[in-house]
Amino acid sequence: MSEQVFVIGGGAAGFFCAINIKLLDPSKTVTIYEKTNKTLQKVKISGGGRCNVTHACFSISDMIKNYPRGDKFLKKAFHHFFTTDTVAWFKHQGVELVSENDGRMFPVTNSSQTIIDCLIGLADKLGVKIVMNTIVQSFKKIDNVWEVQLYDTTGRETYSKTTEALCISCGGFPKIEQFDWIEKSTGHTIIPPIPSLFTFNLPDHPIKNLMGVAVPHVKVKIEGLKAVTEGPLLITHWGVSGPAILKMSAIAARDLHQQNYHFNATINWLPAFNEESLRTHILEYRQQKGTQKVVNAHFINLPARLMSFLLLYSGIDEDQKWATLPAAQQNLLIKNLCSFRIEAKGKTTFKEEFVTAGGIDLKEVDSATMESKLVKGLYFAGEILDIDGVTGGFNFQNAWTTGYIAAKGIIGGEK
Repeated sequence: MSEQVFVIGGGAAGFFCAINIKLLDPSKTVTIYEKTNKTLQKVKISGGGRCNVTHACFSISDMIKNYPRGDKFLKKAFHHFFTTDTVAWFKHQGVELVSENDGRMFPVTNSSQTIIDCLIGLADKLGVKIVMNTIVQSFKKIDNVWEVQLYDTTGRETYSKTTEALCISCGGFPKIEQFDWIEKSTGHTIIPPIPSLFTFNLPDHPIKNLMGVAVPHVKVKIEGLKAVTEGPLLITHWGVSGPAILKMSAIAARDLHQQNYHFNATINWLPAFNEESLRTHILEYRQQKGTQKVVNAHFINLPARLMSFLLLYSGIDEDQKWATLPAAQQNLLIKNLCSFRIEAKGKTTFKEEFVTAGGIDLKEVDSATMESKLVKGLYFAGEILDIDGVTGGFNFQNAWTTGYIAAKGIIGGEK
């Protein structure tokens, strides 16, 4: 007799799907197959080990703005399981989530282990079977039952098992060839994967000397593109990082990939101003504070090291006073404060937040059930789908939402 449900992948989406199948119908036999010897690895490292579970955004129309790909699909899916449901679900399991000023939500313990213990504890309590070090090589439908070819990496043996329903939730893959086992087994279209959520490398730019400097709020724009992102920025030994950069890397992922990650961008260090409004403000300020040093201007509230760098970059001495500041240097300073130009040559994976853009074509998946439109009894959840969000808990929300809907779809599909 076949096992009733196989879940492929022991990440957030896989565990959430498996657990909710058992919560909805305890009679089901559910097995998670994980190719490595560890589960929930992204949960463990997310948010610097704190786990950014979701985002405190409770409007679907606002929430979907944070998904460069998959927004229309999720707009429908979120009506079945949304951020409010995530918060309530974890609370019901004894895990309180709290939001920070930027909207990110973490367990009140500030530890990802809380989420891991919750999910693994529930899986164990409900009788979800977890099989590690096992790779799915292929699967096919025979008389309404899936025959799955599995490879045990420990024993180095191949064997087959049968199941009535199959949920693929193994995360994304960096290379399209890694989707072959799905494409050949199902005929599903694969949107070519590319990196998302990465930092910008600036190999020839002197700003790298400010490694460690963080700016709470900037605006970032890629030259030639319309998108503008805002948020904190961190200067690193290889270039620039932080939420403002990561968001832009997600939004512009396909454009930057086409440019082989060689592009120009501008940073507005003072997002309350543009060049015109800052020039007007400076002219008024000079009349009132002419004897003050430029470096001490209160409206330029930037880290001291960055301000010193921008003055030097604009050809201005730190002892320069506003009254005697030459027009050429003033205009260059304005430009460097509001439209600081950087040339990026390459990217660096932001390990903690890394996701891929691409995966199963959403046109071939039912957003109300996560079931394949091509093959009955096959479901998808998580990053394997062509959905990816910006940093801030949005990718985990995709995992919870699609995992839960797949669980309901599997239960409903078997009735």
